Amino acid sequence: MISSQSSPASPETSSSATAAIRLRLVILNGKVVALYFSASWCGPCRRFTPKLIEVYGELSSQGKGFEVVFVSGDEDEAAFNEYFAKMPWLAIPFSDEKTRDSLNELFKVRGIPHLVILSESGVVLTEEGVEAVREYGAEAYPFSQEKIKQFQEGEIAAKQAQTLCSVLVSNSRDFLVSKDGTKVPVSELEGKVVGLYFSVSSFPGSREFTPSLVKAYEKLKENGENFEVVLVSLDDEESTFNASFASMPWLAIPFKDKALEKLPRYFELETLPTLVILGPDGKTLNSNVAELVEEHGHEAYPFTPEKIQELADVARVRMESQTLESLLVSGELNYVIGKDGAKIPVSQLVGKNILLYFSAHWCPPCRAFLPQLITTYNKIKEKDSAFELVFLSSDKDQSSFDDYFAEMPWLALPFGDERKKSLSRKFKIRGIPSLVAIGSSGNTVTTEARGLIMVHGADAYPFTDERIKELEAEIEEMAKSWPKTLKHHLHEEHELVLTRRRRYNCDECQDGGQGWSFYCEECDFDLHPKCALAKEKGVANEEGEEKTGKEGYVCDGEVCYKA
Repeated sequence: MISSQSSPASPETSSSATAAIRLRLVILNGKVVALYFSASWCGPCRRFTPKLIEVYGELSSQGKGFEVVFVSGDEDEAAFNEYFAKMPWLAIPFSDEKTRDSLNELFKVRGIPHLVILSESGVVLTEEGVEAVREYGAEAYPFSQEKIKQFQEGEIAAKQAQTLCSVLVSNSRDFLVSKDGTKVPVSELEGKVVGLYFSVSSFPGSREFTPSLVKAYEKLKENGENFEVVLVSLDDEESTFNASFASMPWLAIPFKDKALEKLPRYFELETLPTLVILGPDGKTLNSNVAELVEEHGHEAYPFTPEKIQELADVARVRMESQTLESLLVSGELNYVIGKDGAKIPVSQLVGKNILLYFSAHWCPPCRAFLPQLITTYNKIKEKDSAFELVFLSSDKDQSSFDDYFAEMPWLALPFGDERKKSLSRKFKIRGIPSLVAIGSSGNTVTTEARGLIMVHGADAYPFTDERIKELEAEIEEMAKSWPKTLKHHLHEEHELVLTRRRRYNCDECQDGGQGWSFYCEECDFDLHPKCALAKEKGVANEEGEEKTGKEGYVCDGEVCYKA
Protein backbone atom coordinates (compact mmCIF):
# COMPACT_ATOMS: atom_id res chain seq x y z
CA MET A 1 0.00 0.00 0.00
CA ILE A 2 1.03 3.59 -0.59
CA SER A 3 -0.53 6.24 1.57
CA SER A 4 -1.27 9.72 0.27
CA GLN A 5 -1.86 13.03 1.96
CA SER A 6 -4.60 13.89 -0.51
CA SER A 7 -6.36 10.65 -1.35
CA PRO A 8 -8.02 8.35 1.20
CA ALA A 9 -7.97 5.50 -1.29
CA SER A 10 -4.64 3.73 -1.62
CA PRO A 11 -3.92 1.26 -4.44
CA GLU A 12 -2.59 -2.11 -3.34
CA THR A 13 0.85 -3.25 -4.32
CA SER A 14 1.73 -6.72 -5.51
CA SER A 15 2.72 -9.13 -2.76
CA SER A 16 6.10 -9.72 -4.38
CA ALA A 17 8.98 -7.53 -3.24
CA THR A 18 10.01 -6.79 -6.83
CA ALA A 19 6.57 -5.52 -7.75
CA ALA A 20 6.49 -3.35 -4.64
CA ILE A 21 9.93 -1.96 -5.33
CA ARG A 22 9.20 -1.09 -8.94
CA LEU A 23 5.96 0.50 -7.77
CA ARG A 24 3.86 -0.76 -10.64
CA LEU A 25 0.83 1.18 -9.46
CA VAL A 26 -1.84 2.81 -11.55
CA ILE A 27 -1.38 6.13 -9.77
CA LEU A 28 2.34 6.25 -10.66
CA ASN A 29 2.24 5.01 -14.25
CA GLY A 30 4.22 7.24 -16.60
CA LYS A 31 5.91 9.18 -13.77
CA VAL A 32 9.48 9.56 -12.63
CA VAL A 33 9.45 8.24 -9.05
CA ALA A 34 11.82 9.16 -6.24
CA LEU A 35 12.05 6.78 -3.28
CA TYR A 36 12.88 8.98 -0.31
CA PHE A 37 14.52 7.05 2.54
CA SER A 38 14.33 9.37 5.53
CA ALA A 39 13.38 9.61 9.21
CA SER A 40 12.23 12.33 11.60
CA TRP A 41 15.06 11.60 14.07
CA CYS A 42 17.72 12.26 11.40
CA GLY A 43 19.06 15.84 11.43
CA PRO A 44 20.46 15.74 7.87
CA CYS A 45 17.06 14.43 6.67
CA ARG A 46 15.21 17.29 8.34
CA ARG A 47 17.53 19.76 6.64
CA PHE A 48 17.14 18.13 3.21
CA THR A 49 13.37 17.61 3.24
CA PRO A 50 12.49 21.33 2.73
CA LYS A 51 14.73 21.40 -0.36
CA LEU A 52 13.02 18.31 -1.75
CA ILE A 53 9.60 19.86 -1.03
CA GLU A 54 10.66 22.99 -2.94
CA VAL A 55 11.81 20.96 -5.97
CA TYR A 56 8.69 18.78 -5.83
CA GLY A 57 6.46 21.85 -5.83
CA GLU A 58 8.34 23.46 -8.69
CA LEU A 59 8.10 20.34 -10.85
CA SER A 60 4.42 19.89 -10.00
CA SER A 61 3.66 23.48 -11.02
CA GLN A 62 5.39 22.81 -14.35
CA GLY A 63 3.23 19.72 -14.93
CA LYS A 64 6.19 17.35 -14.81
CA GLY A 65 5.43 13.67 -14.24
CA PHE A 66 7.26 13.41 -10.94
CA GLU A 67 6.29 11.72 -7.68
CA VAL A 68 8.05 11.09 -4.37
CA VAL A 69 7.41 8.08 -2.13
CA PHE A 70 8.56 8.37 1.47
CA VAL A 71 10.15 5.22 2.91
CA SER A 72 10.28 5.85 6.64
CA GLY A 73 13.05 4.84 9.02
CA ASP A 74 11.08 5.99 12.07
CA GLU A 75 10.60 3.69 15.03
CA ASP A 76 7.00 4.50 15.89
CA GLU A 77 3.89 5.49 13.98
CA ALA A 78 3.41 8.77 15.85
CA ALA A 79 6.81 10.02 14.69
CA PHE A 80 6.06 8.81 11.15
CA ASN A 81 2.71 10.62 11.08
CA GLU A 82 4.14 13.89 12.40
CA TYR A 83 6.97 13.88 9.85
CA PHE A 84 4.82 12.70 6.94
CA ALA A 85 2.25 15.43 7.68
CA LYS A 86 4.79 18.00 6.46
CA MET A 87 5.29 16.21 3.13
CA PRO A 88 3.17 16.83 0.00
CA TRP A 89 3.81 13.40 -1.54
CA LEU A 90 3.07 9.70 -0.99
CA ALA A 91 4.47 7.16 1.47
CA ILE A 92 4.75 3.47 2.12
CA PRO A 93 2.41 3.01 5.13
CA PHE A 94 4.23 2.70 8.42
CA SER A 95 2.38 -0.59 9.02
CA ASP A 96 3.88 -2.09 5.83
CA GLU A 97 7.22 -2.92 7.42
CA LYS A 98 7.86 -5.75 4.97
CA THR A 99 7.85 -3.46 1.93
CA ARG A 100 9.97 -0.84 3.69
CA ASP A 101 12.53 -3.47 4.66
CA SER A 102 12.62 -4.95 1.16
CA LEU A 103 13.22 -1.51 -0.35
CA ASN A 104 16.07 -0.87 2.05
CA GLU A 105 17.54 -4.27 1.27
CA LEU A 106 17.25 -4.00 -2.51
CA PHE A 107 18.87 -0.57 -2.70
CA LYS A 108 21.42 -1.36 0.03
CA VAL A 109 20.51 1.79 1.94
CA ARG A 110 23.31 2.41 4.44
CA GLY A 111 22.74 6.09 5.12
CA ILE A 112 19.90 8.61 5.10
CA PRO A 113 18.69 10.87 3.58
CA HIS A 114 18.86 8.65 0.50
CA LEU A 115 16.96 9.30 -2.73
CA VAL A 116 16.65 6.65 -5.43
CA ILE A 117 15.13 7.97 -8.66
CA LEU A 118 13.36 5.60 -11.05
CA SER A 119 12.36 6.27 -14.66
CA GLU A 120 8.79 5.96 -15.93
CA SER A 121 9.51 2.28 -16.65
CA GLY A 122 11.01 1.59 -13.22
CA VAL A 123 14.68 1.67 -14.28
CA VAL A 124 17.05 3.24 -11.76
CA LEU A 125 18.19 6.64 -13.07
CA THR A 126 20.38 7.41 -10.07
CA GLU A 127 20.87 6.38 -6.47
CA GLU A 128 22.53 9.74 -5.78
CA GLY A 129 19.32 11.74 -5.91
CA VAL A 130 20.10 13.71 -2.75
CA GLU A 131 23.22 15.17 -4.33
CA ALA A 132 21.42 15.83 -7.64
CA VAL A 133 18.51 17.64 -5.96
CA ARG A 134 20.74 19.53 -3.52
CA GLU A 135 23.17 20.74 -6.20
CA TYR A 136 21.01 21.22 -9.29
CA GLY A 137 17.40 21.55 -8.10
CA ALA A 138 14.41 21.16 -10.39
CA GLU A 139 16.45 22.06 -13.47
CA ALA A 140 18.11 18.62 -13.31
CA TYR A 141 14.81 16.75 -13.86
CA PRO A 142 14.54 13.82 -14.56
CA PHE A 143 17.84 13.52 -12.63
CA SER A 144 19.39 11.02 -15.02
CA GLN A 145 23.15 10.65 -15.33
CA GLU A 146 22.91 12.12 -18.82
CA LYS A 147 21.13 15.23 -17.52
CA ILE A 148 23.66 15.73 -14.73
CA LYS A 149 26.49 15.31 -17.22
CA GLN A 150 24.92 18.03 -19.40
CA PHE A 151 24.89 20.38 -16.43
CA GLN A 152 28.51 19.64 -15.59
CA GLU A 153 29.65 20.11 -19.18
CA GLY A 154 27.66 23.34 -19.38
CA GLU A 155 29.34 24.69 -16.27
CA ILE A 156 32.79 23.88 -17.66
CA ALA A 157 31.95 25.74 -20.85
CA ALA A 158 30.52 28.66 -18.88
CA LYS A 159 33.71 28.99 -16.84
CA GLN A 160 35.81 29.08 -19.98
CA ALA A 161 33.69 31.93 -21.38
CA GLN A 162 33.04 33.58 -18.00
CA THR A 163 32.19 37.27 -17.77
CA LEU A 164 30.85 39.39 -14.94
CA CYS A 165 27.38 39.25 -16.45
CA SER A 166 27.43 35.47 -16.97
CA VAL A 167 28.12 35.14 -13.24
CA LEU A 168 25.77 37.77 -11.81
CA VAL A 169 22.96 38.21 -14.37
CA SER A 170 20.05 35.75 -14.68
CA ASN A 171 17.10 35.46 -17.08
CA SER A 172 14.90 37.41 -14.66
CA ARG A 173 17.42 39.88 -13.17
CA ASP A 174 20.22 42.14 -14.45
CA PHE A 175 20.73 44.11 -11.25
CA LEU A 176 22.04 43.92 -7.70
CA VAL A 177 20.56 45.63 -4.66
CA SER A 178 21.95 48.04 -2.08
CA LYS A 179 20.87 47.88 1.55
CA ASP A 180 18.31 50.66 0.98
CA GLY A 181 16.67 48.57 -1.77
CA THR A 182 18.11 50.51 -4.74
CA LYS A 183 18.58 48.38 -7.85
CA VAL A 184 22.07 48.78 -9.31
CA PRO A 185 22.67 47.40 -12.83
CA VAL A 186 25.37 44.73 -12.97
CA SER A 187 26.80 46.62 -15.95
CA GLU A 188 27.98 49.37 -13.58
CA LEU A 189 30.52 46.93 -12.13
CA GLU A 190 32.11 46.13 -15.50
CA GLY A 191 35.87 46.72 -15.50
CA LYS A 192 36.13 46.57 -11.69
CA VAL A 193 37.78 44.04 -9.42
CA VAL A 194 34.78 42.36 -7.78
CA GLY A 195 34.72 40.26 -4.63
CA LEU A 196 31.87 37.76 -4.24
CA TYR A 197 31.35 37.40 -0.49
CA PHE A 198 29.73 34.04 0.38
CA SER A 199 28.37 34.29 3.90
CA VAL A 200 25.89 32.92 6.43
CA SER A 201 25.22 35.59 9.04
CA SER A 202 24.69 33.06 11.84
CA PHE A 203 28.06 31.40 11.19
CA PRO A 204 30.71 32.64 13.65
CA GLY A 205 33.39 32.75 10.96
CA SER A 206 31.26 35.07 8.83
CA ARG A 207 30.43 37.33 11.76
CA GLU A 208 34.12 37.63 12.63
CA PHE A 209 35.26 38.21 9.04
CA THR A 210 32.69 40.83 8.02
CA PRO A 211 34.25 43.70 10.08
CA SER A 212 37.67 42.93 8.57
CA LEU A 213 36.22 43.05 5.07
CA VAL A 214 34.30 46.26 5.82
CA LYS A 215 37.51 47.92 7.03
CA ALA A 216 39.48 46.81 3.96
CA TYR A 217 36.63 47.80 1.60
CA GLU A 218 36.28 51.30 3.05
CA LYS A 219 40.05 51.84 2.93
CA LEU A 220 40.19 50.79 -0.73
CA LYS A 221 37.26 53.11 -1.55
CA GLU A 222 39.03 55.91 0.29
CA ASN A 223 42.12 55.24 -1.84
CA GLY A 224 40.02 55.44 -5.02
CA GLU A 225 40.52 51.82 -6.02
CA ASN A 226 38.20 50.31 -8.63
CA PHE A 227 36.84 47.64 -6.29
CA GLU A 228 33.39 46.35 -5.35
CA VAL A 229 31.97 43.60 -3.14
CA VAL A 230 28.78 41.63 -3.80
CA LEU A 231 27.18 39.71 -0.95
CA VAL A 232 26.13 36.16 -1.83
CA SER A 233 24.05 35.41 1.25
CA LEU A 234 23.20 31.81 2.05
CA ASP A 235 20.90 32.77 4.94
CA ASP A 236 17.62 30.87 5.26
CA GLU A 237 15.58 33.71 6.77
CA GLU A 238 15.00 37.08 5.12
CA SER A 239 15.06 38.83 8.50
CA THR A 240 18.58 37.56 9.23
CA PHE A 241 19.67 38.52 5.72
CA ASN A 242 18.33 42.05 6.16
CA ALA A 243 19.87 42.43 9.62
CA SER A 244 23.36 41.39 8.47
CA PHE A 245 23.20 43.26 5.14
CA ALA A 246 22.30 46.47 7.01
CA SER A 247 25.85 46.57 8.43
CA MET A 248 27.52 46.16 5.03
CA PRO A 249 28.47 49.06 2.71
CA TRP A 250 28.36 47.05 -0.53
CA LEU A 251 25.83 45.42 -2.88
CA ALA A 252 24.07 42.05 -2.75
CA ILE A 253 22.27 39.50 -4.86
CA PRO A 254 18.60 39.70 -3.79
CA PHE A 255 17.55 37.30 -1.03
CA LYS A 256 16.58 33.80 -2.29
CA ASP A 257 17.51 34.66 -5.88
CA LYS A 258 18.08 31.57 -8.05
CA ALA A 259 21.74 32.54 -8.46
CA LEU A 260 22.24 31.81 -4.76
CA GLU A 261 21.71 28.13 -5.54
CA LYS A 262 23.99 28.11 -8.60
CA LEU A 263 26.99 30.12 -7.43
CA PRO A 264 28.14 27.95 -4.49
CA ARG A 265 28.35 24.97 -6.83
CA TYR A 266 29.79 26.99 -9.72
CA PHE A 267 32.66 28.26 -7.55
CA GLU A 268 32.99 24.89 -5.73
CA LEU A 269 32.38 26.48 -2.35
CA GLU A 270 34.15 24.52 0.39
CA THR A 271 34.21 26.80 3.42
CA LEU A 272 32.76 29.94 4.93
CA PRO A 273 33.52 32.74 4.78
CA THR A 274 34.72 32.75 1.15
CA LEU A 275 35.66 35.82 -0.88
CA VAL A 276 36.00 34.98 -4.60
CA ILE A 277 37.81 37.63 -6.64
CA LEU A 278 36.81 38.38 -10.23
CA GLY A 279 39.28 40.42 -12.26
CA PRO A 280 38.37 43.45 -14.42
CA ASP A 281 37.69 41.02 -17.31
CA GLY A 282 35.19 39.04 -15.23
CA LYS A 283 37.44 35.97 -14.99
CA THR A 284 38.09 34.32 -11.63
CA LEU A 285 41.32 35.75 -10.25
CA ASN A 286 41.30 33.91 -6.90
CA SER A 287 38.88 31.34 -5.46
CA ASN A 288 39.15 32.61 -1.86
CA VAL A 289 41.10 35.53 -0.39
CA ALA A 290 39.30 35.64 2.98
CA GLU A 291 42.44 34.60 4.87
CA LEU A 292 44.51 37.20 3.01
CA VAL A 293 42.05 39.95 3.94
CA GLU A 294 41.98 38.79 7.57
CA GLU A 295 45.75 38.86 7.78
CA HIS A 296 46.69 41.77 5.50
CA GLY A 297 43.52 43.85 5.10
CA HIS A 298 43.47 46.28 2.17
CA GLU A 299 47.16 45.62 1.50
CA ALA A 300 46.18 42.31 -0.15
CA TYR A 301 44.57 44.25 -3.05
CA PRO A 302 44.45 43.65 -6.04
CA PHE A 303 44.75 39.94 -5.11
CA THR A 304 46.88 39.06 -8.13
CA PRO A 305 49.35 36.13 -8.05
CA GLU A 306 52.19 38.66 -7.88
CA LYS A 307 50.68 40.39 -4.87
CA ILE A 308 50.00 37.10 -3.12
CA GLN A 309 53.61 36.01 -3.65
CA GLU A 310 54.80 39.33 -2.22
CA LEU A 311 52.66 38.80 0.89
CA ALA A 312 53.89 35.20 1.20
CA ASP A 313 57.49 36.44 1.19
CA VAL A 314 56.65 38.91 3.97
CA ALA A 315 54.94 36.16 5.98
CA ARG A 316 57.94 33.86 5.54
CA VAL A 317 60.29 36.51 6.90
CA ARG A 318 57.99 37.06 9.87
CA MET A 319 57.80 33.32 10.51
CA GLU A 320 61.57 32.99 10.49
CA SER A 321 61.87 35.78 13.07
CA GLN A 322 58.96 34.54 15.22
CA THR A 323 59.45 34.41 18.98
CA LEU A 324 57.16 33.46 21.84
CA GLU A 325 56.87 37.14 22.76
CA SER A 326 55.87 38.08 19.22
CA LEU A 327 53.06 35.51 19.50
CA LEU A 328 51.81 36.07 23.05
CA VAL A 329 52.64 39.70 23.84
CA SER A 330 50.39 42.51 22.62
CA GLY A 331 50.97 45.87 24.32
CA GLU A 332 50.15 45.51 28.00
CA LEU A 333 48.83 42.00 27.43
CA ASN A 334 52.13 40.32 28.27
CA TYR A 335 50.97 37.52 30.55
CA VAL A 336 48.97 34.31 30.83
CA ILE A 337 46.97 33.21 33.88
CA GLY A 338 47.36 30.30 36.27
CA LYS A 339 44.76 28.24 38.10
CA ASP A 340 44.41 30.85 40.85
CA GLY A 341 44.08 33.70 38.37
CA ALA A 342 47.65 34.87 38.97
CA LYS A 343 49.27 36.70 36.05
CA ILE A 344 52.34 34.86 34.81
CA PRO A 345 54.64 36.92 32.54
CA VAL A 346 55.16 35.46 29.08
CA SER A 347 58.88 36.01 29.69
CA GLN A 348 58.78 33.10 32.16
CA LEU A 349 57.71 30.75 29.32
CA VAL A 350 60.51 31.76 26.95
CA GLY A 351 62.77 28.82 26.16
CA LYS A 352 60.08 26.22 26.82
CA ASN A 353 58.23 23.97 24.40
CA ILE A 354 54.66 25.26 24.35
CA LEU A 355 51.33 23.83 23.20
CA LEU A 356 48.56 26.31 22.36
CA TYR A 357 45.23 24.58 22.95
CA PHE A 358 42.22 26.02 21.08
CA SER A 359 39.11 24.55 22.70
CA ALA A 360 35.71 25.25 24.31
CA HIS A 361 33.44 23.65 26.88
CA TRP A 362 30.43 23.69 24.53
CA CYS A 363 32.33 21.55 21.98
CA PRO A 364 31.72 17.76 22.46
CA PRO A 365 34.91 16.67 20.61
CA CYS A 366 36.88 19.05 22.85
CA ARG A 367 35.44 17.52 26.00
CA ALA A 368 36.10 14.03 24.62
CA PHE A 369 39.72 14.88 23.83
CA LEU A 370 40.47 16.63 27.14
CA PRO A 371 41.11 13.49 29.28
CA GLN A 372 43.65 12.18 26.76
CA LEU A 373 45.33 15.59 26.61
CA ILE A 374 45.56 15.82 30.42
CA THR A 375 47.17 12.36 30.57
CA THR A 376 49.61 13.32 27.82
CA TYR A 377 50.41 16.65 29.50
CA ASN A 378 51.20 15.00 32.83
CA LYS A 379 53.43 12.39 31.20
CA ILE A 380 55.41 15.02 29.29
CA LYS A 381 55.78 17.22 32.37
CA GLU A 382 57.26 14.24 34.23
CA LYS A 383 59.91 13.93 31.54
CA ASP A 384 60.54 17.62 30.82
CA SER A 385 59.78 20.57 33.09
CA ALA A 386 60.59 22.90 30.18
CA PHE A 387 57.15 22.21 28.73
CA GLU A 388 53.87 24.06 29.14
CA LEU A 389 50.39 24.29 27.65
CA VAL A 390 48.23 27.42 27.25
CA PHE A 391 44.44 27.18 26.82
CA LEU A 392 42.81 29.60 24.35
CA SER A 393 39.06 29.54 24.91
CA SER A 394 36.23 29.81 22.41
CA ASP A 395 33.65 29.68 25.20
CA LYS A 396 30.71 32.04 25.10
CA ASP A 397 30.76 33.34 28.67
CA GLN A 398 33.07 33.68 31.67
CA SER A 399 31.22 31.01 33.64
CA SER A 400 31.73 28.36 30.96
CA PHE A 401 35.39 29.32 30.69
CA ASP A 402 35.85 29.06 34.46
CA ASP A 403 34.13 25.66 34.69
CA TYR A 404 36.18 24.24 31.80
CA PHE A 405 39.51 25.73 32.89
CA ALA A 406 38.94 24.29 36.38
CA GLU A 407 39.34 20.81 34.86
CA MET A 408 42.75 21.65 33.36
CA PRO A 409 46.20 21.48 35.00
CA TRP A 410 47.84 24.14 32.79
CA LEU A 411 47.77 27.87 31.95
CA ALA A 412 45.40 30.00 29.86
CA LEU A 413 44.81 33.31 28.17
CA PRO A 414 42.11 35.23 30.07
CA PHE A 415 38.55 34.81 28.79
CA GLY A 416 37.79 37.19 25.91
CA ASP A 417 41.47 38.08 25.44
CA GLU A 418 42.00 39.73 22.05
CA ARG A 419 45.19 37.71 21.47
CA LYS A 420 43.13 34.57 20.98
CA LYS A 421 41.49 35.99 17.87
CA SER A 422 44.77 37.06 16.29
CA LEU A 423 46.37 33.68 17.06
CA SER A 424 43.38 31.83 15.56
CA ARG A 425 43.84 33.89 12.42
CA LYS A 426 47.61 33.40 12.32
CA PHE A 427 47.41 29.63 12.67
CA LYS A 428 44.29 29.36 10.46
CA ILE A 429 42.26 27.59 13.15
CA ARG A 430 39.10 26.41 11.38
CA GLY A 431 37.94 23.85 13.91
CA ILE A 432 38.40 22.87 17.53
CA PRO A 433 39.96 21.18 19.36
CA SER A 434 43.28 22.24 17.79
CA LEU A 435 46.80 22.12 19.17
CA VAL A 436 49.72 24.20 17.90
CA ALA A 437 53.23 23.24 19.02
CA ILE A 438 55.76 26.05 19.55
CA GLY A 439 59.43 25.14 19.94
CA SER A 440 61.89 26.42 22.54
CA SER A 441 63.11 29.14 20.14
CA GLY A 442 59.54 30.38 19.53
CA ASN A 443 59.27 28.77 16.11
CA THR A 444 56.11 26.94 14.99
CA VAL A 445 56.81 23.21 15.09
CA THR A 446 53.39 21.97 13.88
CA THR A 447 49.74 22.97 13.80
CA GLU A 448 48.76 19.27 13.80
CA ALA A 449 49.79 18.35 17.36
CA ARG A 450 46.29 17.12 18.23
CA GLY A 451 46.46 14.40 15.60
CA LEU A 452 49.93 13.39 16.74
CA ILE A 453 48.76 13.06 20.34
CA MET A 454 45.69 11.06 19.31
CA VAL A 455 47.94 8.59 17.48
CA HIS A 456 51.11 8.57 19.59
CA GLY A 457 50.21 10.18 22.94
CA ALA A 458 53.11 11.59 24.96
CA ASP A 459 55.57 9.71 22.76
CA ALA A 460 55.01 12.36 20.07
CA TYR A 461 56.77 15.03 22.18
CA PRO A 462 58.38 17.39 21.15
CA PHE A 463 56.28 16.99 17.95
CA THR A 464 59.17 17.64 15.56
CA ASP A 465 59.50 15.97 12.16
CA GLU A 466 62.52 14.10 13.47
CA ARG A 467 60.56 12.65 16.39
CA ILE A 468 57.65 11.61 14.21
CA LYS A 469 60.00 9.85 11.81
CA GLU A 470 61.49 7.94 14.76
CA LEU A 471 58.00 6.87 15.87
CA GLU A 472 57.06 5.82 12.37
CA ALA A 473 60.21 3.69 12.17
CA GLU A 474 59.30 2.03 15.48
CA ILE A 475 55.78 1.33 14.21
CA GLU A 476 57.17 -0.12 10.97
CA GLU A 477 59.22 -2.55 13.04
CA MET A 478 56.19 -3.49 15.17
CA ALA A 479 54.07 -3.98 12.04
CA LYS A 480 56.30 -6.85 10.99
CA SER A 481 54.76 -8.95 13.78
CA TRP A 482 51.13 -7.96 13.09
CA PRO A 483 48.81 -10.31 11.15
CA LYS A 484 48.27 -9.35 7.52
CA THR A 485 44.53 -9.98 7.79
CA LEU A 486 42.08 -10.52 10.65
CA LYS A 487 38.41 -10.79 11.47
CA HIS A 488 36.86 -8.37 13.96
CA HIS A 489 33.51 -8.44 15.75
CA LEU A 490 32.70 -4.89 14.61
CA HIS A 491 33.04 -5.86 10.94
CA GLU A 492 32.10 -9.47 10.43
CA GLU A 493 31.20 -9.09 6.74
CA HIS A 494 34.79 -9.10 5.46
CA GLU A 495 38.34 -9.67 6.59
CA LEU A 496 40.29 -6.56 7.50
CA VAL A 497 43.61 -6.12 5.67
CA LEU A 498 46.67 -4.44 7.17
CA THR A 499 46.96 -1.39 4.92
CA ARG A 500 48.98 1.81 4.76
CA ARG A 501 46.58 4.73 5.19
CA ARG A 502 47.59 8.38 5.08
CA ARG A 503 44.76 9.60 7.33
CA TYR A 504 41.60 7.97 8.62
CA ASN A 505 39.17 7.81 11.54
CA CYS A 506 39.03 4.57 13.49
CA ASP A 507 35.54 3.07 13.35
CA GLU A 508 35.87 1.75 16.91
CA CYS A 509 37.40 4.52 19.04
CA GLN A 510 36.55 7.33 16.53
CA ASP A 511 40.04 8.83 16.95
CA GLY A 512 42.10 9.87 13.96
CA GLY A 513 44.89 7.70 12.66
CA GLN A 514 47.67 7.61 10.10
CA GLY A 515 50.19 5.08 8.89
CA TRP A 516 48.81 1.57 9.37
CA SER A 517 45.16 0.53 9.55
CA PHE A 518 43.27 -2.74 9.48
CA TYR A 519 41.08 -1.73 6.56
CA CYS A 520 38.15 -2.96 4.47
CA GLU A 521 38.28 -1.14 1.16
CA GLU A 522 34.83 -2.31 0.07
CA CYS A 523 33.13 -0.82 3.15
CA ASP A 524 35.68 1.96 3.86
CA PHE A 525 36.07 0.59 7.38
CA ASP A 526 39.20 1.35 9.46
CA LEU A 527 40.56 0.14 12.78
CA HIS A 528 43.65 1.40 14.57
CA PRO A 529 46.07 -1.52 15.03
CA LYS A 530 45.74 -0.99 18.80
CA CYS A 531 41.94 -1.36 18.51
CA ALA A 532 42.03 -4.23 16.05
CA LEU A 533 44.51 -6.20 18.14
CA ALA A 534 43.09 -5.35 21.56
CA LYS A 535 41.43 -8.13 23.53
CA GLU A 536 38.81 -5.83 24.96
CA LYS A 537 36.43 -3.67 22.99
CA GLY A 538 37.26 0.05 23.16
CA VAL A 539 34.86 2.87 23.96
CA ALA A 540 34.08 5.41 21.25
CA ASN A 541 34.40 9.09 21.96
CA GLU A 542 31.25 11.19 22.12
CA GLU A 543 31.09 13.45 19.07
CA GLY A 544 28.09 15.62 19.92
CA GLU A 545 24.34 15.60 19.51
CA GLU A 546 24.36 15.14 15.74
CA LYS A 547 26.38 11.92 16.10
CA THR A 548 23.65 9.89 17.79
CA GLY A 549 20.33 10.35 16.09
CA LYS A 550 19.14 6.77 16.66
CA GLU A 551 20.56 3.58 18.06
CA GLY A 552 22.49 1.79 15.34
CA TYR A 553 23.19 4.96 13.35
CA VAL A 554 25.96 7.56 13.35
CA CYS A 555 25.14 11.02 11.94
CA ASP A 556 27.48 13.63 10.51
CA GLY A 557 26.51 16.98 9.03
CA GLU A 558 24.95 15.53 5.86
CA VAL A 559 24.06 11.86 6.32
CA CYS A 560 23.07 9.38 9.06
CA TYR A 561 24.86 6.08 8.46
CA LYS A 562 24.20 2.59 9.74
CA ALA A 563 26.84 1.91 12.36
